[in-house]
Amino acid sequence: MPDGMNVDYDGLIPNNVGLAEDARVKKALETWHPGYIDWWKDMGPEGFQEALVYLRTAVSVDPKGWARFDYVKMPEYKWGILLAPKVENRLIGFGQHKGEPAWQEIPGEYRGMLRRLMVIQGDTEPASVEQQRHLGKTAPSLYDLRNLFQVNVEEGRHLWAMVYLLQKYLGKDGREEAEELLNRRSGNADSPRMLGAFNEATPDWVSFFMFTFFTDRDGKMQLEALAQSGFDPLSRTCRFMLTEEAHHMFVGETGVQRIIERTCEAMKAAGISDPTDVERIRALGVVDLPTLQRKMNLHFSLTLDLFGNEVSTNAANAYNAGMKGRYREDKIEDDHRLLDATYPVLRCIDGQIAQEAVPALSALNMRLRDDYVQDCQGGVNRWNKAIEKAGIQFRLTLPHVAFNRRIGEFSRLHADPEGRVIDAATFAANHDRWLPNADDNLYITGLMKPVDAAGAYAGWIAAPKVGIDNKPGHFEYVKIWN
Repeated sequence: MPDGMNVDYDGLIPNNVGLAEDARVKKALETWHPGYIDWWKDMGPEGFQEALVYLRTAVSVDPKGWARFDYVKMPEYKWGILLAPKVENRLIGFGQHKGEPAWQEIPGEYRGMLRRLMVIQGDTEPASVEQQRHLGKTAPSLYDLRNLFQVNVEEGRHLWAMVYLLQKYLGKDGREEAEELLNRRSGNADSPRMLGAFNEATPDWVSFFMFTFFTDRDGKMQLEALAQSGFDPLSRTCRFMLTEEAHHMFVGETGVQRIIERTCEAMKAAGISDPTDVERIRALGVVDLPTLQRKMNLHFSLTLDLFGNEVSTNAANAYNAGMKGRYREDKIEDDHRLLDATYPVLRCIDGQIAQEAVPALSALNMRLRDDYVQDCQGGVNRWNKAIEKAGIQFRLTLPHVAFNRRIGEFSRLHADPEGRVIDAATFAANHDRWLPNADDNLYITGLMKPVDAAGAYAGWIAAPKVGIDNKPGHFEYVKIWN
């Protein structure tokens, strides 16, 4: 397998894995390709398949200069198989195989475990494309439209990344799983996507920015953990995927920040100092900060469910096998075996939330979720600085991890955003105060009017500070009429 930084663009499938010399896998992927294109045309961005979009395409896996930008029609985008450079003499860094050479093939006893890890990761990628397929019709600018499409094509490439691993290393089982990844549909009652958050609707651009901030950040955490894998091809695949995932989170964080900046600007211009004066603020055609808080509460709590049960035998087994590590495992100073270690876990004990020390191996989901919450908080702090800079007295806060949960310890109780245990009636009575309500959704839907003039932006969002690829503010990122 070549380990160079450059990508071979000669064939149907760009790659840096020597696909031209691997006839079996090359044939399998080329057989899968027409079904993927059919899926893309059926479930990808609706109404823009013929538009020319200023997209970046990977031409190397060098983090310092891996992409070129050009106009391309999305169905003609060069999806490919890209692995980060091989680390010579790499050793497994954790679990019972710690210190052994990293595997280049899957050990037979771990085939089932690794298959499930790759299928779950792979299933999230087309799901988000399906969730976002209608958003192009209401884009607040050509800049945002292009960012949506860049996220979409890169999620599609991440699907290719997992399908390559499935087909190369799992044979017939992998080919069957690859087909199923194209057959499931986000939100479909008969064949839904595997994880709950990926069956939720993404009905508007505020939701999209929250999704790319919160839910793509879960993707980052999962990819960081898989990048530690003792199965070297998975590790290398995830290391490069993280390069692309960073852009998705940038879209989310800066999108929300631009909403905040525009809202604060409009409030100041109108002489409104009270951020809870929702009626007057909405009359300005911007998104009031309490509604943003409710959107945050929803997307944060939905994403927490993606981490699974706080105490998990499956997570322990994957770690012990050397298949999935912790977030930045290689930066943690301990024995990387965890046989005698404990970790504090928040649990539901006698109807109350209490902390309990549990075996660290069983608490890996909890630790990854804790790392995720800390990572989210950094972005929220930056949002609050923008509000503070504008002189508005309001702070956005992450709700307690027990709030609005469907999976794990807290699915058995109701808690308010501060983490106080309440009864079902109290939760129901406050639902519209804590989570997006019908009025919020109706108002935001009313704002979603497309803006397709180069350099123009919808009135509810500020322009970005810097253009993509250093392009000027009036650059035509998407050529809709061509």
